[in-house]
Amino acid sequence: MKRIILIRGCGDVASATAHILFTAGYAVVIHDSTQPATTRRKMAFCDAVFDGTAEVDGVFAKLCNDVSELNVRLAAHDTVTVTTLDLSEVLAALKPEVLVDARMRKHEQPEVQITLAPFTVGLGPNFFAGTTVHAAVETRPLEGEPQTIAGHARDRYVYAPAAGIFRTTKQIGDVVSAGQAVAHIGEVSLYAPISGILRGLTRDGVPVAKKTKVIEVDPRGAQAQIIGIAERPRRIAQGVFEAVRSWESDRRV
Repeated sequence: MKRIILIRGCGDVASATAHILFTAGYAVVIHDSTQPATTRRKMAFCDAVFDGTAEVDGVFAKLCNDVSELNVRLAAHDTVTVTTLDLSEVLAALKPEVLVDARMRKHEQPEVQITLAPFTVGLGPNFFAGTTVHAAVETRPLEGEPQTIAGHARDRYVYAPAAGIFRTTKQIGDVVSAGQAVAHIGEVSLYAPISGILRGLTRDGVPVAKKTKVIEVDPRGAQAQIIGIAERPRRIAQGVFEAVRSWESDRRV
């Protein structure tokens, strides 16, 4: 079986990383919680957690929560494997040679993971190469603004004003107008900040923490990209791939 790579997170960056590594021949497992609050679900393998399967740019992912089946699924190499089993159980069963933390938790200090696999990579801020992970990839400075699209940057997003259950009847791809009600958390309604198409939307019924990104509107209308791997996640994923290949080359030397 090919080298096993465990990726933490099922968002768009984690999924792009899984896609590139899987197509390069690695055995890839994505690990996340049972109710991830991912917004860009059509650009990620996130919905495999809820629906059992998901597809991104021609690669399929399938949920597996039977620890005895994990290695069998990886050996078949017909899909990316997604699991919500306890992380320690997954690590013990698979003994991955590479672990990538792609959860992109900007406001949280990640735990030390350098001992969890022979080669560990952290994506985003707060990772320290040689201390918390073997290699750290800065995806975007914390203080930096989101990518500007058609003149809109941070104002494209809605963040949870309080912790609670996110409820919505909308779907990714729906057209919305500025000020239109899109979702609610408890008694608090959440409104589209600008007019456009819903690019990101947390799954209905998922509990979210305060300040979690839950809605994203793309102002470009019919030109909006709402499915598939976007340019920035692809670049980050390519960086992870090159880091893994470099590590492999060093080991051979």
